[in-house]
Amino acid sequence: MEFDDEDDELFKNISIPTDAAPKKDNQVKEAANIPEEFPFPFVPYDIQIGFMKALYRTLDEGKIGIFESPTGTGKSLSLICGALKWLRDFEDKQKQELEDLVGLSREYRNQSDGNENCAANSSSGFDWISENVAKKAREEKAQKLKEEIDERLKREARLDAVRKRSRPTKQAKRKHDELDKDFNVLFKNADIEMTDKTDDDDDIIVADYASDDDDLSSRDYGHENDNEELEEGVHVTKIYFCSRTHSQLAQFVREIQKSPYGETTQVITLGSRQNLCINPIVKQLKSISLINEKCQELQKNKSSAKKKKNVGKCPYYKQENIYDLRDNALIEVQDIEQLVKTGKQLKACPYYSTRYGIPAAEVVALPYNILLHKSTREACGIKLKDNIVIIDEAHNLVETINSVYSVEVTGAQLSRAHSQLSQYLEKYLSRLKATNVLYIKQLLFILSNFIKVLKDVKNSKTKQSTDTKIQTVADFVFSAEIWNLNIFKIVKYCEVSQISRKLHGFVEKYNPSTEVKIAEKPKVNKSALSSFLTNFNKKENAPPFSHLMDKETSGSSEANEAGTMSSPLMHILTFISSLTSVYSDARIVIKKEDLLSHSSLKFLLLNPADHFRDVLSEAKSVIVAGGTMQPVSEFKDRLFIAGGASLDRIIEYSCGHVIPECNLLPLSLAKGPSGVDLDFTYQSRDTLAMLDELGRVLCNLCNIIPGGVVVFYPSYDYEKKVYAHLEKNGMLSRMSEKKRIFREPKRTNQVEGVLLEYSNSIKKPSNRQSGAMLFSVVGGKMSEGINFSDNLGRCIVMVGLPYPNMYSPELKEKMDYLNSSLPKGPDGKLPGQQHYENLCMKAVNQSIGRAIRHKDDYATIVLLDQRYLKPSIVAKLPGWISQYLKKIDRFGPMFSIISKFFATKKRDPIS
Repeated sequence: MEFDDEDDELFKNISIPTDAAPKKDNQVKEAANIPEEFPFPFVPYDIQIGFMKALYRTLDEGKIGIFESPTGTGKSLSLICGALKWLRDFEDKQKQELEDLVGLSREYRNQSDGNENCAANSSSGFDWISENVAKKAREEKAQKLKEEIDERLKREARLDAVRKRSRPTKQAKRKHDELDKDFNVLFKNADIEMTDKTDDDDDIIVADYASDDDDLSSRDYGHENDNEELEEGVHVTKIYFCSRTHSQLAQFVREIQKSPYGETTQVITLGSRQNLCINPIVKQLKSISLINEKCQELQKNKSSAKKKKNVGKCPYYKQENIYDLRDNALIEVQDIEQLVKTGKQLKACPYYSTRYGIPAAEVVALPYNILLHKSTREACGIKLKDNIVIIDEAHNLVETINSVYSVEVTGAQLSRAHSQLSQYLEKYLSRLKATNVLYIKQLLFILSNFIKVLKDVKNSKTKQSTDTKIQTVADFVFSAEIWNLNIFKIVKYCEVSQISRKLHGFVEKYNPSTEVKIAEKPKVNKSALSSFLTNFNKKENAPPFSHLMDKETSGSSEANEAGTMSSPLMHILTFISSLTSVYSDARIVIKKEDLLSHSSLKFLLLNPADHFRDVLSEAKSVIVAGGTMQPVSEFKDRLFIAGGASLDRIIEYSCGHVIPECNLLPLSLAKGPSGVDLDFTYQSRDTLAMLDELGRVLCNLCNIIPGGVVVFYPSYDYEKKVYAHLEKNGMLSRMSEKKRIFREPKRTNQVEGVLLEYSNSIKKPSNRQSGAMLFSVVGGKMSEGINFSDNLGRCIVMVGLPYPNMYSPELKEKMDYLNSSLPKGPDGKLPGQQHYENLCMKAVNQSIGRAIRHKDDYATIVLLDQRYLKPSIVAKLPGWISQYLKKIDRFGPMFSIISKFFATKKRDPIS
C-alpha cells in the first residue's frame, strides 16, 4: 500500500467524526471470524484444522492457550500455519484500518469546510473539548499505523533489492574467492595481534570506580553499547517461537521452509555466541562465560586498537557486513547452521546480525533461556509488547524457569575464587584505588564466610554422609554474617568494574592456580582459615581440586562449566546477585559433605510465576504447546493464575491422534499371571514375590509382541535390582530366547551405541529371537527426545508410578511452600500433594509418549500397577490415551487382548 502527498497532508490534520467509530468496530468484528481453510503443504487432517482454528481464535482474542497435540500429528506445522495465517490477516486488518482512516478523514474534511461556523457557535464547550481529545487520539493512532506500515514497506523494498542481487555471477563468485584468500591472510595477522601477550597489566587491573551515588556510564568502564553503530528500526508485530534445544529450533525452521509461508516470511533464529560465533579465537574457549567475555572484550577493543598496536578487534564485527548478513537472513529462512555458513561467506558475525534482524522479523525462533531470563531478553532487544509468544515442548516449563533462576556453587569453586582473588589483590594492591580495594576485600569476606558455612561441623545426629540444611535467604545472610554488607552495591560494582573478567585475565597470565610468584612480603601469622585458603589449591602440576572432583560430569550447565573454569568468580557472582531477589520466593540449600569441595550452596527458586509475570502481561497472547501437557494444573494454577492471569483468559485445547482407534491399545493391569497384586509402591516393590511376578509378566509379553519392547523403571537402582533378580532366577535367559535384552547406560556417550545395537537386533533378529527388549529409566536418557517408532516400540511397559523421593529436603521445602501459598484443589488435596503427583505423572506421560510417532504407527501401552485403575490417576494421562484405556484386573484377559491386537496387525499391517 502506498500513500501520495495528499495523504501525508491529511495525516497532519486528520479528524474523524465520532459516529464513524462504530462502523470501524463492526468491520473488525466481521474480520475476526475464524477462517475455514488454512494454507498447508498438503491436505490437513481434521484434527490439524481444529488445532489451527483454536489457535487462531486464541491469538485473535489475545488469550493464553494450553495446546496438547500428540507427537506425529504435525503439531509444529499446525502451529506455523495457524499462527502465520493469523499474522497475515492481522497485517491486512492494519492496512485496511489505515485506508479507512484516510478515506474517512477526506470525507469529514470536505464536510467540515462548510460547517466550521456552526461548530464555533456550539453552546456546549465540553462537547468541543471531548471532540478534540477524541480527535487527537485518532490522529496519534493513525500516525502510528502509518509509520509502521511505511517502515514495513521500506523494509520490504530494501529486501526485494537484496533478493535481486543475491544471485552472484561466476565473475562475482571468483572475486569473492579472491577476497576470501586476502581475508585469510589478514586474519592470520589479526590472529597474531589478538593472541600476542604483553607485559603491561593495564587490561587486568580494574579501572577507577566512581562513587555509588554517581551516574555511572558503562562507557567509562570499558563497556560499549552493542547498538551504538547499528540502527534498530521499528518493530513489526511478530511471533516469538521458543523451544528447548537448538536442534528443536532447527527442526522448526525447516518446517517453516516446507510450509506455504516459507518464501514470504521473515525469520530470524537466535542462539548463543557458543553456537553462532565464527571467530576461531573466541570459539576455542570452552566456557560459555569466557566466550561472552572475550567477545565483549573484542568489541571494546575496536576503539582501543587504534591506540595499542598489540590489541586486536574482531574482524567479523563490521557494520556493512552485519547489515548484509542480516538482510540475507531476512530474505531466506535459515537455521543456525545455515546462518553460520553464510556468515563465514560474508565475513559477518551471525550473532550480532541475528540480533539486529529482530525488529524486521515476523518470526523469531529462540531458546527457552533467552525468553525466560529477563535481563538476557532485554539485552537481546526482545520486545514482547503486543507480540505473540509460542512455547513448544512446554511440558517442563515450570521446572525450566526454576532452573534458569537457580544457581549452585561448590566449595571447590569458592576456595579457588578466594585464593585467586587474594593473590590478585596482593599483587596489585599498590596500583588499586581505595574504592576498588574496599570492594575486593568485601568480596573476599563474602567468599570466606560462605566457606565457613560449608565447613561448620556437621550435625552429629545424622548418619548420612550428606547433611542438607535449608534456610530462607534472610536467615542465610545472617548465618553467613554478611547482613551488614550492601549486596546491591557489591553486585553493581562487579558488573561495572568487570572484576571477574579482570581476574580471569590475571589467572590466564600468571596461573595462580598452582603458585603465583609475587613480590616477597614480610611473613605474618595467619589464622587457620587463611592458611587453608592459601594452600588449598597448591597441588603440584595438577588442576586445583582435581583429586576431589567427580570423575563423571553430566550436562553442560553453568554450574558444571564453572567447575572447570580457570576462574569461577563469575559463576559465584551469579549466586551472590540472586541474594538480592525476593526473599519469600526462594531458599538457600546448604549441602555439607565430608569434603569441602563436594559441599555446595544452592539458590532454589520456589515461585516461577513471578518471573513469568512480565511475559503474560506484555505479550498479546501466550501459547504453551506440547505432545503431553497433562496435568495442566501445573500451568494454570502455579504459572498463569499465580502470574496474574485471569481464569477466563486461559484456554485449554487437546486434540486426538491421527492414528485410527484400532492402532492404539493402552492397558492398565492390576494382577500378574499368578494372581499377585501388582503393587510397586516403595514398600512392596523389592519383595521377592513382586520381582518374580514382574518377571513372569515380561516373559509372557516377549512371547506375543513382535519387534521392540521398551520397559520403563522408576529409577536406575530399581532397574539394576530387577535385572540382577531376573538374571539370578533364570527368567532373563528365558526372555533372551525371544528378545535380546539391552539396558540404558548411565553415560551419555554410550546411548547412541546401545540404540544402534537395539535397532539392528530388531531389524535383523538372530536365531529364534523376534526382536529386542530395552530396559530404560523414567527421567533418564531414553524417556524424552527418543522416538521408538514402528518396530522399535511396539510395546511400552511402565513399571509402577515413578514418584520422586518425598524425603528430599528440596522437594519437601517446595511442597511446604505451595501448601502455605496456594489454596486447596477442587478435590481437597493440598497444593504440595498435587505438585508431588504431577511430577510423577508428567514423567509417566513423557515415557509412554515414546510410542506412536506417525499416522501409520501402532503399539500397545501396558501400565503395570493396580494404582493405574484409579480415576484420579487416569485423569492425568494424555487425553488420546486415557479415552481408550482398558482397565484389566487379571492377566489372562490382557494376554488375550494383546495377542489379538498383533494378530490383526499381522494380517492387515496398514490398518
